[in-house]
Amino acid sequence: MIPLAERVRPKNLDEFVGQEHLLGKDKALRKLLDQGKLFSMILWGPPGSGKTTLAKLIAEIIKADFYQISAVSSGVKEIREIIQTAEENFKKNKYTIFFIDEIHRFNKAQQDSLLHSIESGEIILIGATTENPSFEIIPPLLSRCRVYVLKTHSENDLKKILRQAISKDEYLSSLNFDFIDEDFLVKNSNGDARILLTTFEISIELAKTRGEKLRIDKEIIQEALQRKKIDYDKFGEEHYNLISAFIKSIRGSDPDAAVYYLARMLEGGEDPLFIARRMIILAAEDIGNASPNALVLATCAFQACHFIGMPEARIVLSQCATYFASQPKSNASYLAIEKAIEDVRNLPNYPVPLHLRNPVTNLMRELDYGKDYKYAHDYDEHFIQENYLPEELKGKQYYFPTESGQEKTLRERLKNWWKGKKKY
Repeated sequence: MIPLAERVRPKNLDEFVGQEHLLGKDKALRKLLDQGKLFSMILWGPPGSGKTTLAKLIAEIIKADFYQISAVSSGVKEIREIIQTAEENFKKNKYTIFFIDEIHRFNKAQQDSLLHSIESGEIILIGATTENPSFEIIPPLLSRCRVYVLKTHSENDLKKILRQAISKDEYLSSLNFDFIDEDFLVKNSNGDARILLTTFEISIELAKTRGEKLRIDKEIIQEALQRKKIDYDKFGEEHYNLISAFIKSIRGSDPDAAVYYLARMLEGGEDPLFIARRMIILAAEDIGNASPNALVLATCAFQACHFIGMPEARIVLSQCATYFASQPKSNASYLAIEKAIEDVRNLPNYPVPLHLRNPVTNLMRELDYGKDYKYAHDYDEHFIQENYLPEELKGKQYYFPTESGQEKTLRERLKNWWKGKKKY
């Protein structure tokens, strides 16, 4: 039998539950669809929020040929065949919707291959993604699409979807239900309509073994779920709460808290590469020159996670998290660049001192480019006190190294070199 989630897929927009901010009366997307206008778009939202369903409904509304692929399993040959068909349709003034699920999985070259057909209007691309498009989709493709954000279904949405399925599905409407624990079922679906319907379908089969009247109670639902689903929505508040707690635990030098929040994220299905990227930033921002090897380790960890994937990537991330939490900390490098950027934005673009300019032509030499430049390697300790900033910023200091870890050594060295000139 066709899975329940597929059988009860809405046939029109009026049956589509949720996403009122996009499809409600007088909302932008609904108005455009009612007018039969269409354009390439990216549907960004969590699993089970209706991205595929909405794409199919759009194709039905404008009477377009609909082609669907998954970016995970489809190759170049299949993409070329669809684009070729779309070119033929275009000559006949017929729309072709090319729906790419998990479009964020396409590499740059694959995304590039879509640009011409979108620009010419030969295909209308609808890409579905659970990842932030601004990070995962190349700018030229993103600029040719509108991005619509789909939200996690509310509990009321899920109850409506469940009741609609029971009343409209031929098989479900023929069953004799004694009791359905809607609240427990909805709570354990975590806003995902597909999980809701799949769990309900399995629960029915399990309940059949108990008698003619079907009692879908907590025990049956738990058995269908097999295990408690971790309460973690990659796009909701908990996503940001956990990554924030993880970063702050490392910054606060608590390896136990760090590895706990790491486990919460991984068990919730978080992309290990997202965590690894954040750890690269943390290594530079919060550990910095107090333990400069942290940045090297973080970069290696990202590459390792990319190469091996889960579940082994969890070990790499755990090693990094516990090591980083145990290291001395400094944000001096971060503060330095922030202060420098503030000056660059608020002050004039002062000219580079002449002695620092490279005299690559005779005219430049005549204009004193490079004149009186002191070559540091010609002096003791390969150092000479010299002004390298524009004259208007002479003596300005941005970097103030701390006495934490290896940065203490840097501070002593700079203090010795620049005595009388800078305050290290």
